[in-house]
Amino acid sequence: QVQVVESGGALVQPGGSLRLSCAASGSIANIRAMGWHRQAPGKQRELVARITTATYTNYADSVKGRFTISRDNAKNTVYLQMNSLKPEDTAVYYCNAVVEIYGLGGRYEYWGQGTQVTVSS
Repeated sequence: QVQVVESGGALVQPGGSLRLSCAASGSIANIRAMGWHRQAPGKQRELVARITTATYTNYADSVKGRFTISRDNAKNTVYLQMNSLKPEDTAVYYCNAVVEIYGLGGRYEYWGQGTQVTVSS
């Protein structure tokens, strides 16, 4: 079994910064990729940023230059540093991990429960 747990969501003023953390734990042999997605009320979930084992990253156009994704492989943890936050960044942020599990073939995807980010004055 694998668990993915996010933390760091909060209420922040426009122009402010916030750092989200996401830790994966369990019978993980290898993490192939981890990512952040978000879902605002009435909208579909969208990819925000993603990072692979080789530290390849990609970002949604709306966050390029403001958000930075990074990972600590020793801790199976990924971070999302969010700067210059805007009201339109308000959403529930979800973390996902694509992993290989000990004793099983293939890759499996797990999601966290989400953390609320609200950008408002």
